[in-house]
Amino acid sequence: MGASAAAGVQMVAARPCISASQGMLTSRAAVSRIGRALSTTTGFTTCPRICYSSPLGSSKRSGVAIRAMSSESGPQGLPIDLRGKRAFIAGVADDNGYGWAIAKALAAAGAEILVGTWVPALNIFETSLRRGKFDESRKLPDGSLMEIVKVYPLDAVYDSPEDVPEDVKGNKRYAGSSNWTVKEVAESVKNDFGSIDILVHSLANGPEVTKPLLETSRRGYLAALSASSYSFVSLLQHFLPIMNPGGGASISLTYIASERAIPGYGGGMSSAKAALESDTKVLAFEAGRKGKIRVNTISAGPLGSRAAKAIGFIEKMIEYSYVNAPLQKELLADEVGNTAAFLVSPLASAITGSTVYVDNGLNTMGLAVDSPTISS
Repeated sequence: MGASAAAGVQMVAARPCISASQGMLTSRAAVSRIGRALSTTTGFTTCPRICYSSPLGSSKRSGVAIRAMSSESGPQGLPIDLRGKRAFIAGVADDNGYGWAIAKALAAAGAEILVGTWVPALNIFETSLRRGKFDESRKLPDGSLMEIVKVYPLDAVYDSPEDVPEDVKGNKRYAGSSNWTVKEVAESVKNDFGSIDILVHSLANGPEVTKPLLETSRRGYLAALSASSYSFVSLLQHFLPIMNPGGGASISLTYIASERAIPGYGGGMSSAKAALESDTKVLAFEAGRKGKIRVNTISAGPLGSRAAKAIGFIEKMIEYSYVNAPLQKELLADEVGNTAAFLVSPLASAITGSTVYVDNGLNTMGLAVDSPTISS
């Protein structure tokens, strides 16, 4: 598999509001002035007005309790607003991985969604979409269905047509598809839409992932790095020229095996994830200086996605995480999607070059609480 959806290692959109702590303002006049100022500020034209009320039984107190009021009904909160933004998510081939969850979260926040799907999986994915197989999982918080504006064939292992070997060109799984190298896809997106604001890398593949590192071949090792880490470099390299500067963002998905030994997660995949995290820092600097684009990566806990099952023991990884993580609960793909939506939104405008853990806190643990040594 050239570059599959990330192998399990992968917001509620609320209306705007402004909050202030009690006692911050000491007069109704001050409240009124700030309310008027906010109403004329471009970035807060839809924000609720600030109102004041005296706490019950506190008529003699000089403090003023501040609360946000809105002319609109429904829950209030700090918004993740991606309306007017366009996102390209590379590595969506079904509806049960982190790539799909990220696409849904971005769509829920108002972004326009484009996806890149591994060429051999393209026909099945598009057919499933067309026949409504994914309709249930396409549902957004407001009841509408996520719309994928366009699906592009993509194999991120190859940068340009010149890189594609003859045996791949003649492979029947690639028959009927064209313009699927990274360079060609970036050009197609530019021709179709002009630009994007968000780039998501949800790709990983290690042909020898079940082999211990000591038994991994050079070819298998380099293939893992090519599909799982350099593919991110290539995507950003080719998409950066069409990313809107200032406010643009890119994210990838990594895994704790980049820094801890995870027996069974082999074939060079741990090295690929380590390279991805290191590249995130360098790319954050280069893309930040060149295009004012932010670059981050999410270190997600294990998920029982279809792609993750290639590891061979994903269910045991999930069970281990549940038993030993500080938050003893199932990790949901939507939680990773929500984090991604935050990271590419204006709310994270000062965050770049970071590895953000979304794993119920498992990364913080130095000892397994279910160890027989502990229990004895």
